[in-house]
Amino acid sequence: MAVELLTVVTHPAEAEVRIPPDRYFSSIPSRQRIAVVEEQLRLLEAWEQTFIGHNILASVNVDGPTLIAMKQHQPILDLIAKLPWVRFELVEHINLPQSATLAGMHEFGPLWLDDFGTGLANFSALSEVRYDYIKVARELFIMLRKSDEGRNLFTMLLQLMNRYCKGVIVEGIETVEEWRDVQPSPAYAAQVRQTGIRRELNRPFAIRGDLGIVWERNKDESGWRSWVPWPHVHAEDILLGNPPDIPEVTMVHLPRVEATLAPLSLLTKTVYIPWIKLVEPDVRIIRLSAKNNNWTFNLASSGDNDPNQKSSGWSFRLDNILFDKGRIAVDDKVTKADLTILVDPLGKPLPFSEVSGQKPQGKDAAKAADYVFGLKVNGRYNGQPVEGSGKIGGMLALRSESDSAFPVQADVRSGTSRVAFAGTVNDPMKMGGVDLRLKFSGDSLGNLYALTGVLLPDTPPFETDGHLLAKIDTEKGSVFRYQDFNGRIGDSDIHGSLTYSQGKPRPKLEGDLVSKQLRLADLGPLIGVDSGKGAEKTKKAKQQRGDTTVQPADKVLPYDRFETDKWNVMDADVRFKGQRIEHSGTLPLSDLTTHVILKNADLRLQPLKFGMAGGSINANIHLEGDKKPMQGKADIQARRLQLKQLMPKVESMQKTLGELNGDANLSGRGNSVAALLGTSNGSLKLLMNDGLISRNLMEIVGLNVGNYIVGKIFGDDEVRINCAAANLDLRNGIATPRIFAFDTENALINVTGSTNFASERLDLTIDPESKGIRIITLRSPLYVRGTFKSPDAGVKPGPLIIRGAVAAALATLVTPAAALAALISPSEGSENQCRTILGQMKK
Repeated sequence: MAVELLTVVTHPAEAEVRIPPDRYFSSIPSRQRIAVVEEQLRLLEAWEQTFIGHNILASVNVDGPTLIAMKQHQPILDLIAKLPWVRFELVEHINLPQSATLAGMHEFGPLWLDDFGTGLANFSALSEVRYDYIKVARELFIMLRKSDEGRNLFTMLLQLMNRYCKGVIVEGIETVEEWRDVQPSPAYAAQVRQTGIRRELNRPFAIRGDLGIVWERNKDESGWRSWVPWPHVHAEDILLGNPPDIPEVTMVHLPRVEATLAPLSLLTKTVYIPWIKLVEPDVRIIRLSAKNNNWTFNLASSGDNDPNQKSSGWSFRLDNILFDKGRIAVDDKVTKADLTILVDPLGKPLPFSEVSGQKPQGKDAAKAADYVFGLKVNGRYNGQPVEGSGKIGGMLALRSESDSAFPVQADVRSGTSRVAFAGTVNDPMKMGGVDLRLKFSGDSLGNLYALTGVLLPDTPPFETDGHLLAKIDTEKGSVFRYQDFNGRIGDSDIHGSLTYSQGKPRPKLEGDLVSKQLRLADLGPLIGVDSGKGAEKTKKAKQQRGDTTVQPADKVLPYDRFETDKWNVMDADVRFKGQRIEHSGTLPLSDLTTHVILKNADLRLQPLKFGMAGGSINANIHLEGDKKPMQGKADIQARRLQLKQLMPKVESMQKTLGELNGDANLSGRGNSVAALLGTSNGSLKLLMNDGLISRNLMEIVGLNVGNYIVGKIFGDDEVRINCAAANLDLRNGIATPRIFAFDTENALINVTGSTNFASERLDLTIDPESKGIRIITLRSPLYVRGTFKSPDAGVKPGPLIIRGAVAAALATLVTPAAALAALISPSEGSENQCRTILGQMKK
């Protein structure tokens, strides 16, 4: 066995600049090269007993001119005479000494030839000088092992070289695979680099620079202990590579590492390292798939432990890990993260409570470590640009056996979305779990999908603040609990707790939400209506995510698409309650409750309930997002909506006791509200009793067409409506009235025609008939035509139908009338005036 002694030499004019090995002999004068050799020999002399006791040879590199000059340097000759186990390796050099010259240098002992194959010497060097051993350069070996032809040539080359020496040594073997290629060859031996470390870690490891020890007394010790020198070890240019299945070579590069060892602790079987310092670490974190990353170390000895083997009694203690600024690059194919993190010491540690503004909770109370390092982050996460800053704890808190929870704090922005948190991570090397105070804010909850992977609806601008607890389990699926959070969406408050579980076949979101004051406009984006506070920001947020849907200028029904392609990324089971609901500041809504169930892209709101105008709305909504196009179904019931509460600003309406009841059963196809209604089939039934109508009322509610029609029929008078009844059939988006009639104190009005939801066009005819002795002035029927956006009304050519025809026509509608009668509550008895007219229709 032999050990090659290497020395790092810096440039004479620049102490921090190392001289590369291939430039050493040309850059350093002969006098300095001799000084280096002398230093190496004196170091070997200090370790003489180790080399002799273990029968180990040591080799020192020299070139031809240096070797010749050494013959005139007596101190070196004296050292060589004391060290018969030292060999000199002549580097391959154009100025190799000739045989005649070396014949008179017996005092240097047997010579070895180093780095054969680097290109400066040829095969004549083998015949001119008889070397004990010839070392083949790693570069030549690596080049030839790449092909079968090259490996055959390598074997023949070694067979030839063996004729001129005692044996050939292959330099720089770094992996098990390389060693296997050397074994069947004619090589005498292989020179390896840290094979034990490489084999244990299953990845490349190299100390490519200086490795040294300085012995110094510890000034902090007292008494006789202060006289015991401590070893201070340093290593330079350290490289830790990636496992074989990661294409990139380097995981960690350290320009320098320093550490000190307490020698007296060895007497108690304790390896005590008070500190270790890492200089400018450069780390690259890589994950190619859920089970393939470079931070998991599969140690070669991990399966060698015998459970029955007694403990050796040795222990390890490390008090502090120090480093100056460093860099961490993250390349995570799972989360599509490409980040650069710059790490800098804070100067002095900051207490956990000072940064987070709170004391650690739960089992980690009073155990959170201090913040030690500052962070700056930029790059992309899940395809979105990310930048931010934060703080983390010291390196010792990363250890799984540490008693302190690892503190983290960050403020990260992606576009208009912001995520801020402060808290602790348990067992961070294995990501055992997190305990954070977490805040979200942005222009739309829908934007958080890119950052979190959690599918949320589009909303007005939002902000939340809550407590996140997470248990990380890469095998069974992690669980995240966002507890007791408070926030706002638009002008609506939001509170509750949510749990996100990463199970199979899909993640699932569960929880309960409450809003004490909910503005109905803030729910607009859920159905494609950009309404509520920050509507422009919501619209812009969707456009930035690539939603190019544009609402046609001549259309009223919402064209915004439901993003059903994302509905299958997770399941949901969420209950929501809205205690007080505002709509334009006037419409009285209350007690909204719904149960949202999303499973395999199938969305249900079962039920959806809320109080409205003294009555109630009960609905079941079913949207089958797994169908192409989406299929939707809605069953809606409106009961006992009080007219005076529906129109609280209409003074005359406050005198009425009338109410509105209705049923809607609709189904359709398409990925927007407009498409669903444009293909809808089903029915719509409405019944209103004891109401009022006037031109003034039409003007208040903004119905210009209604204003025109009422004026034509009734003039400027306020007219009482005994009953208004509508029973509409919908087929392929076209609504046709089976009954659409108004029974007023002055006239009986019948509406016929159709409404096309696909084209958003109206084609209605209004036939009024006077009642009793009160004669209306209108001589012709009215029409309502045009689009939903721009309807038009006028007088149709031709006379009104003969007196009694309207009543006679309505009397023939027995079945539709019976369907509407079901909307009258039995408790109302004869008070509901619609009972009378519907009863007449059925006679």
